[in-house]
Amino acid sequence: MVYQARHYLDYNASAPLLDCARESMIEALNATGNASSVHFEGRDARKTIEKARASFASLVDFKASNIIFTSGATEAANHVLSPDLRAGGHELKVSKLYIGATEHACILQGGRFAKENIEILPTDKNGILDVEHLEKVLENHDAEQGHPMVAVQMANNETGVIQPVKKIAEVIHKHEGFLTVDAVQALGKIDLSIEETGADFLIFSSHKIGGPQGVGAIVLRDASLSPVPLLVGGGQESYHRGGTENVAAIAGFGAACEWHESNLTKNIKIFELRDSIEDQLDTISREIGNHVARPVFFGKGQSRLGNTSCFAVAGVKSETALMALDLDGISVSSGSACSSGKVKKSHVLEAMGASQEEMEGAVRLSLGWEEDKLGAERFLAAWKTIVSRVAA
Repeated sequence: MVYQARHYLDYNASAPLLDCARESMIEALNATGNASSVHFEGRDARKTIEKARASFASLVDFKASNIIFTSGATEAANHVLSPDLRAGGHELKVSKLYIGATEHACILQGGRFAKENIEILPTDKNGILDVEHLEKVLENHDAEQGHPMVAVQMANNETGVIQPVKKIAEVIHKHEGFLTVDAVQALGKIDLSIEETGADFLIFSSHKIGGPQGVGAIVLRDASLSPVPLLVGGGQESYHRGGTENVAAIAGFGAACEWHESNLTKNIKIFELRDSIEDQLDTISREIGNHVARPVFFGKGQSRLGNTSCFAVAGVKSETALMALDLDGISVSSGSACSSGKVKKSHVLEAMGASQEEMEGAVRLSLGWEEDKLGAERFLAAWKTIVSRVAA
């Protein structure tokens, strides 16, 4: 039997570790020292962390002093989604959390808010938050009980749809609320400036950009405004997040940030490849004929991440398609990889008004930063075989 090389087209779930990140991690693992120690080895570990913080700050065009390293985006979400904030030494109460219906599971859980203080906000058929509805909701918010907080993704992990976060921020701040932005999928894929987003808190993850798993970050737009710490301990991360820092993982994250700052132009070619794949998927259905439906591309026509395509073809079940593609050496998904590891109905597509058949057939393709034309060709050939079986 001849085995063909596999093609990984699921970067939104987790990206392969970059060589530069691996090398930085090995160097850090070979070093000795606790970053909180004052001796040479401790100072050397601290230097590694601060170098990574500066690299991350440069990629997001913001101040390094406002960045907090965490164990990942889920911890970051649980940290910032808090009813208790600190502002200039004073406590602020947030009485209600409003969450977009298409948010990632770690946001939908609501962090440290009680379930009765969480409200889900609707989106339109493209997954864009209904800003007019948000305005009405905030107008009716009981400010005497506390401030409102709103949580939205900058870019959706399943569809790639990009939210108008600056416009959303303006509405929230008009009503003295706070905006938390999940920018996990946006990092390294679009030109990102924290100041331009208008967000108060942003969360990030290393492994989506070719850094290691198990490390992420929080950015505070205003250093004087922060959530009460989730993890208390020895005062690490400027007393925002206790616990000895994972120096090797942070070093890998920083190296990945440096790589992406130098390679953002590669996203243009990925955008073109994604559009070409979508055109060819449509052509495959047309060529096979009346027995196969044309693909539905979720969020198409909206601003999307250039690497992401989420689509469905009536009659093709995603579970069957994913198994067939995997056997053919191609890795894709049906949506988020952060639940049970099983194919199930997407809450994102449900919020967008997709039909039951569309949700059962949804396939997500998320390309890497290296243009993989061979992977695209292999995927399209395998997909043609799958839909041809439906037509037979």
